[in-house]
Amino acid sequence: MKDRVEMKLVLEDGREFSGFGYGAGLPVAGEIVFNTSMVGYQEILSDPAYSGQIVLMTYPLIGQYGITDEDYESRMRGPVALVVRECCGTPSNFRYTKTLSEDLEDHGVACLEGVDTRMITRIIREGKVRRAAIVSEDTTVQEALELIKGKSGDDNPVAGVSCRKRWFSRTPQHSYDVVVIDCGLKHSIVSVLNNLGCNVTVVPFDSSSEDILAFNPDGILVSGGPGDPAKLNSVIKVIDSLKSRLPIFGIGLGCCLVAISYGATVERMKCGHHGGHPVRNMADGKIYTAEHNHDYAVNAESLKSTPLEITYKDVADGTVEGLECVRDKVSLVQFYPEGGPGPRETSYFERFIKMMED
Repeated sequence: MKDRVEMKLVLEDGREFSGFGYGAGLPVAGEIVFNTSMVGYQEILSDPAYSGQIVLMTYPLIGQYGITDEDYESRMRGPVALVVRECCGTPSNFRYTKTLSEDLEDHGVACLEGVDTRMITRIIREGKVRRAAIVSEDTTVQEALELIKGKSGDDNPVAGVSCRKRWFSRTPQHSYDVVVIDCGLKHSIVSVLNNLGCNVTVVPFDSSSEDILAFNPDGILVSGGPGDPAKLNSVIKVIDSLKSRLPIFGIGLGCCLVAISYGATVERMKCGHHGGHPVRNMADGKIYTAEHNHDYAVNAESLKSTPLEITYKDVADGTVEGLECVRDKVSLVQFYPEGGPGPRETSYFERFIKMMED
């Protein structure tokens, strides 16, 4: 493990927070978000939907159980940096293969620790600060602000996280064939589909509807991913051509993309949802805890002119978290139904399986 170095976080409003950490990949700049999860940091670090972001963990101690090779959600790293109150260097877990700091160093992800994560979280929650930089302690604020200013958002981050070629994940004696449009796919989603008797074919985000239908699927899953869904016009057009022909399941970014294909609009959220949030099932009023990772949400008013019905809402702020079109056999959720990481109270996969069965 490398020696810790003095580093600091500079927000786009000029505020500084000094700490120390591991200088892999310094300096870095990007959008800053906070995640409220107590566990699951490995899944967060390997979630493509965090591509280009700086993730601040609100839980004060991160790295307690180390990193396990089998638990990665993808082969790439999502965030460009991690901000924590304290990084544990002595994990307690018989499965761990390396420490968190070693994993970050191996993959060029900067880690800043020792800062007041509570105060920074409150600042982000105000919604006035979206971007930040992690730099060496001797970097001036002006230099850091220039770095932030020069780091404009990627217009198509999905292109950087989607697979380049199609790939397969098979299961014995399968019952259904599912094509997944990879906008930033997590491996746990594929595992759940396999366990439910589905052979899975994963295709790049820019695949045509003809390419997808050539696999003769029983259903389509549009994965989550990073960036503004309104900018993925090519994917929206493909979804529009597949609607009513096959059951469609959209997760995260996929939820927004399918909703847009119906004429709904999406909005940038004040500070996004990252971590565990309570959601209400609109059918029976029950409340469940679900893992979230999205910065955009469907505008509820725009749904009035569509056949989509709201199935879940966030308990705290009323954000639309689930949609459904019974006529077209379309089911959509903003949260992670497979619980990777997080609770599995709201698994929608069985609903998707039932749609394909019908």
